[in-house]
Amino acid sequence: MIRNHLKIAFRNLIAGKSFSVINMAGLSVGMAGAALILLWLQNELSFDRFHTHKDRIYQVYGLASAVDGQSVAISATSQPLGPALKKDYPEVEQATRVKEVDNFLIRVGDNRFTGLQGAFVDPAFLDIFSFPLLEGTKNEQLSSVSSIVITEKLARKLFGSEQALHKTIQLDSADNFVVTGVLKDLPSNTQFTFEYLLPWDYLKKPGSGWQNESWLSNNTATYILLKPNANVAAFNDKIRDMTQRYAGRQDVWTHFIYPMSQWHLYSRFENGQPVGGRIETVQIFGLIAAFILLIACINFMNLSTARSEKRAKEIGIRKVAGAGKGLLIGQFITEAFLMTCFAGALALLIVQLVLPAFNTLIDTQLAIPYQRYTFWLYALAFMAFTSLLAGSYPAFYLASFQPIGIFSKRFKRTQLGISPRKILVVLQFTFAIILGTATIIVRDQIIYAQERDKGYADNNLIQVNFSGDIEKNYGSIKQELLNAGIATSITKTLTGLTNGGWHTWGLRWPNEAPKDTNTTITLFSSDADLVKTAGMKLLAGRDIDIYNYPADSFSVVLNETAVKLMGFQNPIGQTITNRSKNQHWRVVGVVKDYIAGSPYEQIPPIVIQGPGSSFNTMHIKFNPNRSTADNLAQAEQIFQKYNPTYPFDFRFLDEEFAQKFDNEQRTKTLAGLFAALAIFISCLGLFGLTSFTVEQARKEIGIRKVLGASAANVVALLSKDFLKLVLFAFLIAIPITWYSMHQWLEAFTYRIGISWWIFATAGLLAMLIAFLTVSLQTVKAALVNPVKSLRSE
Repeated sequence: MIRNHLKIAFRNLIAGKSFSVINMAGLSVGMAGAALILLWLQNELSFDRFHTHKDRIYQVYGLASAVDGQSVAISATSQPLGPALKKDYPEVEQATRVKEVDNFLIRVGDNRFTGLQGAFVDPAFLDIFSFPLLEGTKNEQLSSVSSIVITEKLARKLFGSEQALHKTIQLDSADNFVVTGVLKDLPSNTQFTFEYLLPWDYLKKPGSGWQNESWLSNNTATYILLKPNANVAAFNDKIRDMTQRYAGRQDVWTHFIYPMSQWHLYSRFENGQPVGGRIETVQIFGLIAAFILLIACINFMNLSTARSEKRAKEIGIRKVAGAGKGLLIGQFITEAFLMTCFAGALALLIVQLVLPAFNTLIDTQLAIPYQRYTFWLYALAFMAFTSLLAGSYPAFYLASFQPIGIFSKRFKRTQLGISPRKILVVLQFTFAIILGTATIIVRDQIIYAQERDKGYADNNLIQVNFSGDIEKNYGSIKQELLNAGIATSITKTLTGLTNGGWHTWGLRWPNEAPKDTNTTITLFSSDADLVKTAGMKLLAGRDIDIYNYPADSFSVVLNETAVKLMGFQNPIGQTITNRSKNQHWRVVGVVKDYIAGSPYEQIPPIVIQGPGSSFNTMHIKFNPNRSTADNLAQAEQIFQKYNPTYPFDFRFLDEEFAQKFDNEQRTKTLAGLFAALAIFISCLGLFGLTSFTVEQARKEIGIRKVLGASAANVVALLSKDFLKLVLFAFLIAIPITWYSMHQWLEAFTYRIGISWWIFATAGLLAMLIAFLTVSLQTVKAALVNPVKSLRSE
C-alpha cells in the first residue's frame, strides 16, 4: 500500500513539474526560516539550563522602597551577604559571590591582553555551577590566593598548543598566578561571559580598593545553592530583613532570591515584581516562525486545490474501482509528506549555508546538532507536522469529489464569492503585511531614539579606562596631550559618560517632600572641565574645577531633572546632604539634561560631584583641526611613555552610544528579513495561482481579444480579484499590527506614536508587490496571439 502511494506520488510530482517546483521552493524556504528561528528559540529557552543543580540555584536580589510606594529590585548585593547566608541559614548548601572585572593586564611572555572578561569568585562557584573542567581537579580550584582558572579559549591565546595547567600568568605586571584548571569554553546559552576566574581572597589585597565590607554598598552578585526540598517562600521570609539586622538600620534594602530559570527571560522588574524581558522577544519570534511556516503551508494547500480538475478524473476512476475516502486521503497525505521530505532536505541545506551569517547577525553561535538522535526525531516530527498541516485540507478536499459529478461533467471549480482558497490567500498576506508593518515601526522607534538630543557632543570624544600607571601619571599625560595640540580638553570621571554612574537614595535638601528622598538619584563625578570636554550646555553657574576651586571636592552640578525634583528656584548655592557619608554638598552649576543610560528611558536626576569617589576613566576631546588618525597615533605614543606595560585601549563615545541600540537593531533586522521571507513565499504562491488561473482562462482571454479587448483590459480582468484579496488582508492587518506594536512600544518610556502613514506605506508596498507578481503572468497571457490561444479548439 505504502509502496503504491509513493509510486503514484512520484508520478504526480513529475507530471506537474512547474507546480511541484513552486510548492517545494515555498515549503523549503518557509521551513528553513522557521528552523532558523527555532534554533535561536531553543538557545534562548535553554539559557543556563545545563547546570546539574539548575532547579536549586538562586540569585539574591535587593529590594528598596522608591517613589510613591513603588519598589526597586536590583541584582547587586553587599559583599558580606554571601558568607552570612551560608553561616546563618541551614537551607543554604553553598554560596558564592561574583564580582566582574575587565581592566587587568593578562601577560604571558610577550603575549599581552587587556579588556578580557574575568571575575572574582568564592571557591564554591564551581560547585554551584556545572562548567566542565578539561584540566585540573575540582577540589583544588580557587583554594589558593595565587591560583587562576581559565577557559580553553584563553589558554589558546596565552599558551598556543602547549598545555596550560600549572603554567604561570602575570596580572598587572605585579602578581603571578598558577593555572590550576582549564574550563571548557562557555556555551552561548549562559549569562556568564568570563574567560578567567580569580579567588575571592585576592580581592582583599591591601590597597586594591576592591574589598568593601559595608552592608550598605551593593556592588556584587551573590548566588546560592539551596538544599533539596528547601522551602523557598519560608526562606525568603527569613532573609528579608537580613541587611537591616546587620547594618542596624531600618531604611535599607530587603532581600529575596530569584530562580535561575527566570534570569534570562524575565529580567525586567516593575514595583519589585518580574514583568517580562527577553521572553517578549522570544514570544514574538515564536509567532513569526509559526507565521512563516503557515504561509508556506497555505501555498501548498492553494496550489494543490487549484489543480483539482487535473486530478478529478483520477479520483473518480479510483472511487468507481472501489477506493474508499480513507484510502484517497492517505494517498494525498503521502504525497504531501513526500514533498515535505524533499523540501525538508533542501531546507536543511539552506540553513547550513546561511547559519554563519545568521550567527553573526544575532551575535551568538548556533549549530545544527547532527550528532544528537533527538535532533533527527524533532526534524522528523517537524516534517510530519508540516506535511499534515499542508496536506490535510487538500487531502479531504480532493477525496470529497463525487464520481457522478465528475463523469456527468457537472464538476467544476467552486465559484463561491468566498472560497477557502481566497481565505487562505488573505491569511497569507495578512501575516506578511503584519511583519512588514512591524518592521517599519521598529525601525522608526530606533531612529527616534538615535536622533534624540544626547545633551553632549560625542564627536571626536574618546574614553580611556584607568589601568596600570595611567591614574598615577594622569597629570603628565593630560598636560602632554594638551601641549601637543592633540586634545582641546580632558577630564577624569567616575565611569564612562554613557555608562551612567552610581545610584543612590536618601539625599536630603531644603524643603524636600518625604517621598523625594526615596527617589533614585544617579551620582557621577569629575575633577574639572567635564562640561567643556563633553560639550554639555551649562544653564547656570559653572563647572566643577577642583584645581582652581579646591572646595569643589564638596561641590556638585545638577542636571535639569534633579533641579525639578528638588524644587529649586535658584539652585546655585543650595546645600544637599549625603546622609550615608555625612557630607554636605554645595550646588555650583546646572547643566542641560543628557542621556547617561538607556536612550529609550526618561533622563534621571543626576548629581555630578567633585572627587567624592574614585575615578576610573578619562575623557579626551580630540582637536577637530587634526586628523583622527594622527591624534590617535600621537596619543598612543604618550600613553606608552607613561604606561608602557599596557596597550593603548580606548573607545569612541559615539560608538559606545550606538551599542545601546544593538538589541533593537538586531530585532529590526531579523523582523525585516523574515518579513521579506514571508512576502516572498506569499508571492511565490500568488505566482503559482496566477499561472494556473491564466492557464484555465486561456480560451476566454483569446475570445476577449478577438472581440476587441486590449492587453490592459485583460491584465486588469485577471489581476483585480487577486488585488482585492491583498486589500482585504491589509484591512485585517491594520488593527492587529496596531495593537501588538502598541504593546511592544509600551516597554519604552521614550517612544514614537504609531502614525497612519506607516500603514499606508505598508499597504501600498504590499499592493505593488502583489501586482508585480500577478503581472508576470497576466501581461504575458494578454500579449499572446488569440489565434494561438484558440487553435486547439
